[in-house]
Amino acid sequence: MASVKDVARHAGVSVATVSRVLNDSDRVAPETRARVLAAVEALGYRRNAVARSLRTDATRTIGLVIGDILNPFFTELARAIEDEARALGYSVVIGNADERPDRQDHYVRTLLEQRVDGLLLCPTAEITPLVRGMVADGQPLVFLDRTLPGLDVPTVRADGSAAIGALVRHLRGLGHRRIAFISGPALLSTGRERTAAFTAAMRDCGLEVPDAYLEAGDFQAASGRAGAARLLDLPEPPEVIFAGDNLMALGALDEIRARGLAIPSAVALASYDDLPWFTHVDPPVTAIGQPVQELGRRAVRVLADRIEDRPVESVVLAARLVVRRSCGEPGERGEHGEEGGSPA
Repeated sequence: MASVKDVARHAGVSVATVSRVLNDSDRVAPETRARVLAAVEALGYRRNAVARSLRTDATRTIGLVIGDILNPFFTELARAIEDEARALGYSVVIGNADERPDRQDHYVRTLLEQRVDGLLLCPTAEITPLVRGMVADGQPLVFLDRTLPGLDVPTVRADGSAAIGALVRHLRGLGHRRIAFISGPALLSTGRERTAAFTAAMRDCGLEVPDAYLEAGDFQAASGRAGAARLLDLPEPPEVIFAGDNLMALGALDEIRARGLAIPSAVALASYDDLPWFTHVDPPVTAIGQPVQELGRRAVRVLADRIEDRPVESVVLAARLVVRRSCGEPGERGEHGEEGGSPA
């Protein structure tokens, strides 16, 4: 089936120009319009009826479909998106995919039927035909937090590689050598990227990562607790447990406390994602903070540019290390390495 990109290539114009022609915009020269319509006829192009509804009427609303509304990261992100959208004159309608492709598509279809002007999507691991069709049709869609391989969609996300490297150097400087990681799902880009960054940072610091120190989680508290339990039951348990997101860190914290272990003297704890309550536990939790407010603002701006047919580019922002006391303080273990205590 021909896509809008095929039509653009055949007519020698941009995807945005094809979109304007298909939506009867008066911003296209007559000769260009004729060339596009001839390409549509020659290729037998037929627009996806559901995807087409994105552009039938301007409603000044945008759709937001997120992975898990109970995850504090997504809750804060949704609030930032709503604030920025309102400042630009848009309203936001939110759907919670609960990390399920079928539920994701349900909300996407519902939002399209409500004639939203564009969509912000935190995609599940599976590329569904509905999402693929929207991409092929050149609709105003922006991915948030995650990427999907093989799909040309602008994405707004954070890169935690440098911050993870700073964390590992900080831990090594405190004298820690046995560092374990509870990862997110390998099917999600965020899960893969954080695992790759952790193993690379350990290698760069000359530290080994036994297979037993890599636990696979699912960005849920229960998997963090189960992973921490398995790590603490090892004949040589790790000195540090680094959880790949805030909910898994919460689960790991529950397990550590259920065993009556002191943090950080018995086992240290660090988290990817920083939460306000991390400063209120004893000891406060060392974490990698994502620029959530800026992610939300930039995501809305990129989508607004897509809606208005302005040029867009993906946005990658840096996460940073926030050092607190859950991994120890210099001198406690009697070893010193390079400094790692300042935010990165």
